[in-house]
Amino acid sequence: MVISIPETMIGSSDGPRPIPLIGMGTATFREGEDEVKAGIIEAIKVGYRHFDTATFYQTEKGLGEGIKEALKLGLIKSREELFITTKLWCSSTEGHLVLPAINQSLRNLGLEYVDLYLIHWPLLVKQEEVTIPIPKEAIFPINLREVWKAMEECQNLGLTKSIGVSNFSPNKIQEILSFAKIPPVINQVEMNPIWQQKRLNEFCKKNGILLTGYSPLGASGNEWGSNRVMECDVLQQIANSKGKTLAQISLRWIYEQGVSFLVKSFNPERMRQNLDILDWSLTEEELNKINQIPQQKILV
Repeated sequence: MVISIPETMIGSSDGPRPIPLIGMGTATFREGEDEVKAGIIEAIKVGYRHFDTATFYQTEKGLGEGIKEALKLGLIKSREELFITTKLWCSSTEGHLVLPAINQSLRNLGLEYVDLYLIHWPLLVKQEEVTIPIPKEAIFPINLREVWKAMEECQNLGLTKSIGVSNFSPNKIQEILSFAKIPPVINQVEMNPIWQQKRLNEFCKKNGILLTGYSPLGASGNEWGSNRVMECDVLQQIANSKGKTLAQISLRWIYEQGVSFLVKSFNPERMRQNLDILDWSLTEEELNKINQIPQQKILV
């Protein structure tokens, strides 16, 4: 059974366009291109229509192959049924490098356009080989005015329908808003019950920007992730009392914050479980308990 995912509207070059509130992330350095392709096909079968990738993840080709195969199998009738997000990596956050970067992403994906293009981090990184964590000596300030102008050009040329940012603070967004001809429509950030982003969410809502949460389960199993969400006693107690999984409690919490979010699993059963959060809700008492969880950022 295909699950229908709620949508909200964001601005684009074609006027307001829908974005599914739940998307599938592809930030992985364990699965290869074939595994990513297979995961995308399974996700489309379940009901996912928003897929998030990035140059840095090296999953653009796998996602593109998955889309191509889904069309071939008749799982979707056209590419327009999908919402595809990719991101500008920090080594290309200079004005003259933005257009070549998005064009390379489109070649990787095998698409004529993406629905959303994001600045991945408000940084300029100069290093020959990509290493995480990035050494401090390789990090430089970003010329936001120059880079945002190039992002706007990407939208004006039809290479992307919308533009936005990722991992941006209110101050950085305010700087963009001071000169932008096309304001950012999305800010994608880490968000989960352990790092609730209340102030940032309020700021983005006030400025008509949709917050999108990544690592809603703490990215457990990834080298940058943590088990703190999946081992949270408060979430486990609520899960036990409701007959839900801890993951479902975390995802339902983020859904109730009026944001969109991305969850990553290549396991078909978990894909379904992660969408089984739409026909029930958390009580006021349960929300209050979650609000009192000590806050700690996972991705530093």
